[in-house]
Amino acid sequence: MLTPVLHVSAPPVTAEDAFDVPRPSRAEAEAAVRTLIRWAGDDPLRAGLHDTPARVARAYEEWFGGYAKDPAQILGRRFERSGYDDIVLLRDIPLHSTCEHHMAPITGVAHLAYLPGEHVVGLSKLARLVDAYARRLQIQERLTVDIADALQRELQPRGVAVVIRASHGCMTSRGVHVHRSAMLTRRLLGAFEREPWRNDILAALSA
Repeated sequence: MLTPVLHVSAPPVTAEDAFDVPRPSRAEAEAAVRTLIRWAGDDPLRAGLHDTPARVARAYEEWFGGYAKDPAQILGRRFERSGYDDIVLLRDIPLHSTCEHHMAPITGVAHLAYLPGEHVVGLSKLARLVDAYARRLQIQERLTVDIADALQRELQPRGVAVVIRASHGCMTSRGVHVHRSAMLTRRLLGAFEREPWRNDILAALSA
């Protein structure tokens, strides 16, 4: 039977803490949406758009809720690995993020793996970790690094591997309009940087 090990962490760092500026009010956010609607060429007061600013503000709270989530807290509840000594791999975690350059959607999947040290975590925590970093303004390269480094920092495993495959709205819906293309990024840490584990994890991730 796995024995839980609870780790208490500091409160999450919010956008206000990080930039030392007051967060705009809901009214200011809705006013900004109305400005964008006018800039796009429509009337924010017409019937179909009257409630759109409020809906957009609520959607932003969900889409960018990752700023309020603390990775250390997500991975804080751990279990003894009970003699298990091989790869822990979770594949095909749905990923929804937003490109910081055009605020266009990034959609795809993430694969996470680690080689346990002293502890393991529940699989749902790995999916929550992906979600916490994805629900921020991102580029895929940094998103990959953020997830891998958090796993390494909080769990201190012998190895970490993160692979993300995603399509980018900034390419499919604007600019070059390239469809059916996907970007692949990966980060290998610890034992996974070296043979034989490197070959094993890459084979498992591509299976």
